[in-house]
Amino acid sequence: MPVRPKRPCTHPGCRALTDGGRCEAHQKEQRQQSQSRRDNQHLHLYSTQWKKIRAMVLRDRPLCTECEKQGRLVVATTCDHIIPHKGDLTLFYDQDNLQGLCVSCHSRKTAADDGGYGNAKGKAKVGQACGVDGVPMDRGHHWR
Repeated sequence: MPVRPKRPCTHPGCRALTDGGRCEAHQKEQRQQSQSRRDNQHLHLYSTQWKKIRAMVLRDRPLCTECEKQGRLVVATTCDHIIPHKGDLTLFYDQDNLQGLCVSCHSRKTAADDGGYGNAKGKAKVGQACGVDGVPMDRGHHWR
């Protein structure tokens, strides 16, 4: 099978040749910037106010809501948003939208809500799925 020719790094001004995308130095830089952005978003939502609300919810409702429905008594360790907030601060801090769950129930609920691994439930990423022949399955893709 022929080897693809190397291409210049996509970082502006960098002339390093790569197999695709950015060179190793700029990949590391990009990962650090992405992590920094995620950390800032996390700090923005999960503030001191959130920690107080979370502690209050777990104090007032110490048992896992889902396990209680099934007749089991399991300590709640996670404060869960019943309706996912998706960045809406009003919904994020609404105590009526919070419940205590154990780790396994929270993981199960999150996977069911998100479709697992952070992907929207029932939605494939358009243009990213390929058949066994390597051709994109999306009929609107520019390769088809």
